[in-house]
Amino acid sequence: MALNYHKLLGANKTMKHYLLQKLFSLFLVLFGISLAAFVLGILTPGNPAELALSKGGYSPTPEQIKEIEIEMGLDVPYPVQYVKWLNRVLHGDLGTSYASSRPVRQELIERIPITLKLGSCAMVVTCINGILIGCIAAAFRGKGIDKIVQLGINISLSLPAFWFALLLILFFSESLGWLPTSGNGGIRFLIMPTTVLALPASATAARLMRSSLLAEFGKPYYLAAIARGTNRFEQIIKNALPNAIVPVIALMGNTLGGLLGGSVIVETIFALPGIGSYAIEAIYGRDYPALQGYVLVTGCVYVLVSLLVDGISLLLDPKVRVGRRRL
Repeated sequence: MALNYHKLLGANKTMKHYLLQKLFSLFLVLFGISLAAFVLGILTPGNPAELALSKGGYSPTPEQIKEIEIEMGLDVPYPVQYVKWLNRVLHGDLGTSYASSRPVRQELIERIPITLKLGSCAMVVTCINGILIGCIAAAFRGKGIDKIVQLGINISLSLPAFWFALLLILFFSESLGWLPTSGNGGIRFLIMPTTVLALPASATAARLMRSSLLAEFGKPYYLAAIARGTNRFEQIIKNALPNAIVPVIALMGNTLGGLLGGSVIVETIFALPGIGSYAIEAIYGRDYPALQGYVLVTGCVYVLVSLLVDGISLLLDPKVRVGRRRL
């Protein structure tokens, strides 16, 4: 009992050490994201004070520009500007949009639910399609179904998102009139954007699911299940899938962050008022506070999701826990 207690104590200390390492890494990454967002506003061409005053074709005087520069804190060195900007960000102030004169935080809060809804739907479709298609391909390895699946995966990964979106619009909206071409509303408005966003992610997940299952098929526990005479369904679903799905879960975490960032093209094509189209509007309008807010928010979401998935993988996979203890 004493030996088991010491082992458990050592494992807990190792886990705490690992979690502290992850939190420290998270802090560094978030700091890097904030620095990148701030530098984005510095390196972009144009004077922010002049841009803020130039709405509607108005030409400000040098005195007015200088006054706004002092008001915006642009008259101090860059390190001081960064500290002040970061302090405002930590208090929830992401600045004011040049285009609308509204707080960037408020505009992002209004648009984030649409992007999250689109990303969540795409993630559900990706998980179902990726796991199901990957299992089918692995179960019929080397047969016609497997070859068809691999061909479909290669085609899905090769299709440009904007081209596929235009094909869907041409067929389901213009020819058949089944689905709306743009706008935000019920489930009918999400079908085509979700399909476009989930297609390459589903193909990647299916490929990983197939290769991960095939790796499990050659392991002793799976061969033992075959020797016991269990049916094919039980061999794959009950024996191989729980072990094979762990890397797919890790991939899904990275995919979710990618879906949120990759929604820029999809939201623009289908005129969805999410944060992706907000970023495009900010680029066209040289609205740098809005673009800084977008970079900061999406970067933080991506990092936090990756950390969450890393923790889930650590809990699910005994091999990962053992590996962490040996570090």
